[in-house]
Amino acid sequence: MMQSKRTLFINARLVDPKAKTETFGSLLVENGVILKVIHDDGVDNEDAQMVVDCGGKYLAPGIVDIGVKVCEPGERHKESFRTAGQAAAAGGVTTMVTRPDTDPTIDNPESLEFVIRRAREVAPVHVHPMAALTKGRMGREMTEIGFLLDAGAVAFTDCDSVITDTKVFSRALTYARSLGALVIAHPQEPVLSHGAAATSGKFASLRGLPAVSAMAERMGLDRDIALIEMTGARYHADQITTSRALPALERAKANGLDITAGTSIHHLTLNALDVADYRTFFKIKPPLREEEDRIAVVEAVASGLIDIISSMHTPQDEESKRLPFEEAASGAVALETFLPAAMRLVHADMIDLPTLWRAMSYNPAKRLGLPQGRLSEGAPADLVIFDPNAPFVMDRATLKSKSRNTPFDGQRMQGKVIATYVSGNKVFGI
Repeated sequence: MMQSKRTLFINARLVDPKAKTETFGSLLVENGVILKVIHDDGVDNEDAQMVVDCGGKYLAPGIVDIGVKVCEPGERHKESFRTAGQAAAAGGVTTMVTRPDTDPTIDNPESLEFVIRRAREVAPVHVHPMAALTKGRMGREMTEIGFLLDAGAVAFTDCDSVITDTKVFSRALTYARSLGALVIAHPQEPVLSHGAAATSGKFASLRGLPAVSAMAERMGLDRDIALIEMTGARYHADQITTSRALPALERAKANGLDITAGTSIHHLTLNALDVADYRTFFKIKPPLREEEDRIAVVEAVASGLIDIISSMHTPQDEESKRLPFEEAASGAVALETFLPAAMRLVHADMIDLPTLWRAMSYNPAKRLGLPQGRLSEGAPADLVIFDPNAPFVMDRATLKSKSRNTPFDGQRMQGKVIATYVSGNKVFGI
């Protein structure tokens, strides 16, 4: 990536997630890093080659998004690194942490090296790949974790394929611990949740949908916590979406286990009733929960119990979505809708901007050992300028992703990305 000019961002509301502050000031950037943070509006030009007037809008670290699915190799018609990178830049996401649930699975150094090379060639944002924990995500034999770490994997996950053999999982956790590798798991009891399209309750019963109890998530998390306690591994739960799972998570953290948890932007902003008349764009995994669960999970993010918010960007083509609800593929695209959807939480006074950015940028970077997510001297100049109040109507036809399966199509939203910078270079601007 080319070296950036000495650039001064002025007249900005600086959102610093590490310091948990929101202040007025300026930012000086050169050669891809932040040189100086100036917390006032009385600045000279600092010998800048370029001055960017933020116009009183917000300037924050770029979003670090764990769990993005890019469908290369195997299904480029759904999403490529080029289109995902463009969508990320348009959404203020400067680092994508990609999933290994491709076809074929990213479970060996050769396929991982392809991903890294391809992303470097065409994506305008940083891409850090995760690798599978077991071969083919089949839960039978663990991958060569050491070789994959050396090849550039930042974490190991079988995504939504839950390892049912606890002996295999415990061995993989033990081996990962010996190498200091982070394991990301999907807490769900696999037998109960198999084939489920909705969360158990009156709505699912009235619609005749196969459903799963919220207890399946709690049961899956309880098992994983026991294995973490046994092995001492570094563990991250990809999506906590129910209130029933929160006490177990709180106890595990209080007991000093190396555990963090995430949730998706869809589970924070939508609920089970949004499925309405079998709208398949609202079919995601885990299924959307009750409103009481949504509120409890938002509160857990605000308190810091849930550490990370992700888009869980999952492209699906028209053919796999325009099916009866039970048969339709799960997942929604979210790289471009991540920020405006998150602004719903701010406008509802459920969370403030520094806390939100801590979950979307600082915490994910910190968990993965990346230098991003900070607005401090020496940090990478991966930045987003945005207006949290700018209104618009979401039109999925305008999305840069190849697949446009968004549940927000046609909805009134607030929050627009004005410009995105990666290593000090502008990669998106309106």
